[in-house]
Amino acid sequence: MAILKKGSRRIVVDGHNFLWRVRHKPTYSQGFCWSSLILSIQDADVPGSTLVVALHQPQMSNWLQRLSSPVLPSQVADYVRRAINLGWQPTQHGKPFLLKGD
Repeated sequence: MAILKKGSRRIVVDGHNFLWRVRHKPTYSQGFCWSSLILSIQDADVPGSTLVVALHQPQMSNWLQRLSSPVLPSQVADYVRRAINLGWQPTQHGKPFLLKGD
């Protein structure tokens, strides 16, 4: 599953280019804060497996107006490094790699 380039951001982590994206509109379950914010990350040059990070915070545009903080590029870099240490291979095709965020 490839990340759409429209709405995604670029980041360089340890010399490798990545795209990352947070969905702008909440899903129904994110809108009611039943599920958490999801962050998607993939290699920008050779898209393979997608890293999916489930964060322990509500989606920013939730309908209940619960407070949430924006995802920072430094956090994204930390998630990429952590996932690679756990075995994520961003240029290899396969299932999305799931990671629980902070």
